[in-house]
Amino acid sequence: MSRIPVHTVDSASEPGRETLSKLAKRFGKVLNIHGEMAHSPVVLETYAAMNAAITRHGTFDARTREAIALAVGAVDRCSYCQAAHTLSAKAAGLTEDQTVAIRRGAADFDDRLDALVRVVREIAGEVGEVSDDTWKRAQEAGWSDVQLTEAFAHVAVNMFTNYFNHYARTDLDIPAAPVLRS
Repeated sequence: MSRIPVHTVDSASEPGRETLSKLAKRFGKVLNIHGEMAHSPVVLETYAAMNAAITRHGTFDARTREAIALAVGAVDRCSYCQAAHTLSAKAAGLTEDQTVAIRRGAADFDDRLDALVRVVREIAGEVGEVSDDTWKRAQEAGWSDVQLTEAFAHVAVNMFTNYFNHYARTDLDIPAAPVLRS
Protein backbone atom coordinates (compact mmCIF):
# COMPACT_ATOMS: atom_id res chain seq x y z
CA MET A 1 0.00 0.00 0.00
CA SER A 2 1.29 3.41 -0.95
CA ARG A 3 2.75 5.65 1.75
CA ILE A 4 1.94 8.83 -0.13
CA PRO A 5 -1.58 9.68 -1.35
CA VAL A 6 -2.01 10.36 -5.06
CA HIS A 7 -2.84 13.95 -5.93
CA THR A 8 -5.16 14.80 -8.78
CA VAL A 9 -4.45 17.88 -10.87
CA ASP A 10 -7.11 19.74 -8.86
CA SER A 11 -5.79 18.68 -5.45
CA ALA A 12 -2.11 19.35 -6.19
CA SER A 13 -0.55 22.49 -4.81
CA GLU A 14 -0.16 25.40 -7.21
CA PRO A 15 3.61 24.98 -7.74
CA GLY A 16 3.18 21.44 -9.11
CA ARG A 17 -0.24 21.69 -10.72
CA GLU A 18 0.94 22.78 -14.18
CA THR A 19 3.60 20.06 -14.40
CA LEU A 20 1.17 17.41 -13.14
CA SER A 21 -1.38 18.57 -15.71
CA LYS A 22 1.17 18.26 -18.53
CA LEU A 23 2.15 14.79 -17.38
CA ALA A 24 -1.53 13.75 -17.18
CA LYS A 25 -2.08 14.91 -20.76
CA ARG A 26 1.03 13.07 -21.94
CA PHE A 27 0.07 9.77 -20.27
CA GLY A 28 -3.70 10.06 -20.58
CA LYS A 29 -4.21 10.26 -16.82
CA VAL A 30 -2.42 11.17 -13.61
CA LEU A 31 -0.20 8.16 -13.00
CA ASN A 32 0.20 7.20 -9.36
CA ILE A 33 3.91 7.99 -9.41
CA HIS A 34 3.29 11.53 -10.69
CA GLY A 35 0.41 12.14 -8.29
CA GLU A 36 2.63 11.09 -5.40
CA MET A 37 5.54 13.22 -6.61
CA ALA A 38 3.16 16.21 -6.71
CA HIS A 39 3.25 16.35 -2.89
CA SER A 40 6.68 17.92 -3.26
CA PRO A 41 7.10 20.32 -6.17
CA VAL A 42 10.87 19.87 -5.94
CA VAL A 43 10.50 16.12 -6.59
CA LEU A 44 8.03 16.56 -9.44
CA GLU A 45 10.01 19.40 -11.04
CA THR A 46 13.31 17.51 -10.72
CA TYR A 47 11.76 14.54 -12.50
CA ALA A 48 10.28 16.78 -15.21
CA ALA A 49 13.53 18.71 -15.66
CA MET A 50 15.61 15.55 -16.04
CA ASN A 51 13.20 14.25 -18.67
CA ALA A 52 13.11 17.63 -20.44
CA ALA A 53 16.91 17.69 -20.68
CA ILE A 54 16.94 14.17 -22.12
CA THR A 55 14.20 15.09 -24.61
CA ARG A 56 15.92 18.32 -25.63
CA HIS A 57 19.52 17.07 -25.86
CA GLY A 58 19.40 13.28 -25.98
CA THR A 59 20.47 11.25 -28.99
CA PHE A 60 18.86 7.88 -28.28
CA ASP A 61 15.73 6.78 -30.10
CA ALA A 62 12.67 5.66 -28.14
CA ARG A 63 13.54 1.97 -28.47
CA THR A 64 16.99 2.52 -26.91
CA ARG A 65 15.63 4.77 -24.15
CA GLU A 66 13.07 2.15 -23.20
CA ALA A 67 15.66 -0.64 -23.24
CA ILE A 68 17.74 1.39 -20.79
CA ALA A 69 14.71 2.00 -18.57
CA LEU A 70 13.80 -1.69 -18.57
CA ALA A 71 17.35 -2.72 -17.72
CA VAL A 72 17.67 -0.24 -14.85
CA GLY A 73 14.19 -1.05 -13.55
CA ALA A 74 15.07 -4.73 -13.48
CA VAL A 75 18.35 -4.15 -11.64
CA ASP A 76 16.53 -1.95 -9.12
CA ARG A 77 13.62 -4.42 -8.89
CA CYS A 78 11.08 -1.68 -9.52
CA SER A 79 7.85 -3.39 -10.54
CA TYR A 80 6.16 -0.06 -11.31
CA CYS A 81 8.84 1.09 -13.75
CA GLN A 82 9.17 -2.32 -15.35
CA ALA A 83 5.42 -2.24 -15.99
CA ALA A 84 5.42 1.33 -17.32
CA HIS A 85 8.43 0.82 -19.53
CA THR A 86 7.17 -2.49 -20.87
CA LEU A 87 4.17 -0.58 -22.23
CA SER A 88 6.38 2.21 -23.60
CA ALA A 89 8.91 -0.23 -25.06
CA LYS A 90 6.19 -2.08 -26.94
CA ALA A 91 4.97 1.27 -28.33
CA ALA A 92 8.59 1.98 -29.37
CA GLY A 93 8.80 -1.25 -31.37
CA LEU A 94 10.13 -3.87 -28.96
CA THR A 95 8.20 -7.11 -28.60
CA GLU A 96 7.10 -8.39 -25.22
CA ASP A 97 9.69 -11.19 -25.48
CA GLN A 98 12.38 -8.60 -26.14
CA THR A 99 11.32 -6.59 -23.09
CA VAL A 100 11.60 -9.73 -20.99
CA ALA A 101 15.07 -10.49 -22.41
CA ILE A 102 16.26 -6.99 -21.55
CA ARG A 103 14.88 -7.27 -18.03
CA ARG A 104 16.69 -10.60 -17.64
CA GLY A 105 19.96 -8.92 -18.54
CA ALA A 106 20.63 -9.34 -22.22
CA ALA A 107 19.27 -7.97 -25.46
CA ASP A 108 20.37 -11.10 -27.31
CA PHE A 109 18.26 -10.12 -30.31
CA ASP A 110 20.45 -7.04 -31.03
CA ASP A 111 24.21 -7.17 -30.34
CA ARG A 112 24.64 -3.39 -30.36
CA LEU A 113 21.76 -2.78 -27.96
CA ASP A 114 22.96 -5.67 -25.81
CA ALA A 115 26.33 -3.95 -25.32
CA LEU A 116 24.61 -0.78 -24.09
CA VAL A 117 22.19 -2.71 -21.85
CA ARG A 118 25.19 -4.33 -20.19
CA VAL A 119 26.75 -0.90 -19.55
CA VAL A 120 23.62 0.52 -17.94
CA ARG A 121 23.04 -2.60 -15.85
CA GLU A 122 26.54 -2.26 -14.44
CA ILE A 123 26.08 1.46 -13.76
CA ALA A 124 22.88 0.72 -11.83
CA GLY A 125 24.09 -2.42 -10.09
CA GLU A 126 27.68 -1.48 -9.35
CA VAL A 127 27.24 2.04 -7.91
CA GLY A 128 28.33 3.71 -11.14
CA GLU A 129 31.21 1.35 -11.89
CA VAL A 130 31.50 -0.23 -15.34
CA SER A 131 34.21 -2.78 -16.09
CA ASP A 132 36.75 -1.99 -18.77
CA ASP A 133 35.62 -5.07 -20.72
CA THR A 134 31.97 -3.94 -20.74
CA TRP A 135 32.97 -0.40 -21.76
CA LYS A 136 35.24 -1.67 -24.54
CA ARG A 137 32.54 -4.03 -25.82
CA ALA A 138 30.12 -1.11 -26.05
CA GLN A 139 32.65 0.99 -27.98
CA GLU A 140 33.35 -1.92 -30.32
CA ALA A 141 29.59 -2.27 -30.87
CA GLY A 142 29.56 1.32 -32.15
CA TRP A 143 28.49 3.36 -29.13
CA SER A 144 30.33 6.69 -29.08
CA ASP A 145 31.80 8.46 -26.07
CA VAL A 146 28.92 10.95 -26.37
CA GLN A 147 26.35 8.14 -26.20
CA LEU A 148 28.09 6.30 -23.39
CA THR A 149 28.20 9.55 -21.43
CA GLU A 150 24.53 10.23 -22.18
CA ALA A 151 23.61 6.74 -20.97
CA PHE A 152 24.51 7.89 -17.48
CA ALA A 153 21.75 10.54 -17.54
CA HIS A 154 19.22 7.90 -18.58
CA VAL A 155 20.32 5.65 -15.74
CA ALA A 156 20.06 8.55 -13.29
CA VAL A 157 16.48 9.50 -14.22
CA ASN A 158 15.42 5.87 -14.08
CA MET A 159 17.06 5.32 -10.71
CA PHE A 160 15.28 8.47 -9.51
CA THR A 161 11.89 7.01 -10.39
CA ASN A 162 12.78 3.47 -9.29
CA TYR A 163 13.92 4.63 -5.88
CA PHE A 164 10.97 6.97 -5.52
CA ASN A 165 8.58 4.08 -6.19
CA HIS A 166 10.31 1.98 -3.54
CA TYR A 167 10.30 4.89 -1.10
CA ALA A 168 6.64 5.76 -1.69
CA ARG A 169 5.53 2.16 -2.23
CA THR A 170 3.67 3.30 -5.31
CA ASP A 171 0.63 1.17 -6.11
CA LEU A 172 0.52 -0.21 -9.64
CA ASP A 173 -2.15 1.55 -11.72
CA ILE A 174 -1.08 0.10 -15.08
CA PRO A 175 -0.82 -3.49 -16.33
CA ALA A 176 1.98 -5.43 -14.63
CA ALA A 177 5.04 -6.45 -16.63
CA PRO A 178 5.28 -10.13 -17.52
CA VAL A 179 6.68 -12.25 -14.72
CA LEU A 180 10.29 -13.29 -15.26
CA ARG A 181 10.47 -17.06 -15.20
CA SER A 182 13.64 -19.00 -14.59
